[in-house]
Amino acid sequence: MVRDRCGRLAIPTMSFPFHRPSGSDRLSSGTRRVRTIVVVAAAASAFALVSLTAIAPPGQAPGAVSDLAAGSVAAAGADQRDVVIGVGDGPGQQTISVPQSVAQVLVSRDGYSGTTALEKLRQSGTNRDWAELVMIFGGFPRTESNITVMLRWMRQENGPDDWWLRNNPLNNGWGSGGGSGLGSYDNLVIAAENCAEALHENSGYSAILAGFQSSAPTSQIEAAIWASPWASSHYANGAHWSSSPVPLYTAPAAAWG
Repeated sequence: MVRDRCGRLAIPTMSFPFHRPSGSDRLSSGTRRVRTIVVVAAAASAFALVSLTAIAPPGQAPGAVSDLAAGSVAAAGADQRDVVIGVGDGPGQQTISVPQSVAQVLVSRDGYSGTTALEKLRQSGTNRDWAELVMIFGGFPRTESNITVMLRWMRQENGPDDWWLRNNPLNNGWGSGGGSGLGSYDNLVIAAENCAEALHENSGYSAILAGFQSSAPTSQIEAAIWASPWASSHYANGAHWSSSPVPLYTAPAAAWG
């Protein structure tokens, strides 16, 4: 053992060479720190992107185009327009090109026109159908009250089984060439038009017109018919009038024109 001059134990020492980093070493160390920071930042960005994708609503993957849109684009050729999905400019903006024709597709809906109604009534061809046709041409409600009165009126004029006689179910003199009501029309459609026109144009029928327009009770409309100049007999003020159900008969197809 070794003791110093004072008799104490001497502790051996070891010397280590001291190296001061050079400028190039410090630069390499700084570079490694920068690279570490860049890697961490990139990892954080990737995590944020994954998080955004995870919370996005379910559907197609980002950038995906539906088969329908892809097929339309392939078939469209040069006739295309761009539709922007989302907002913002620059990288990441998504667009889908669709044909011009796709953007201008019109949705058709079934309509119900007067012509369609006319064809259906002509095909059916009964006295009830003719009564409904008068309602259509006159702009009257097609209610049971209105149609019932018209059927009773037709029966009183020509009878139920020959209601289409001379194509003039109500023996109407308006436009039929017969002032006494014994004229005829070319077909039952023209007869319905003239019947509606007479009710609108002849002031003597104003109470009948008002009754049909308001779909009044049958008794009210019938009383207006009896009081009007339509029939010189005035149907004996209702004594020559039946309220029993009217049987349905189909007119010959030729009568409808």
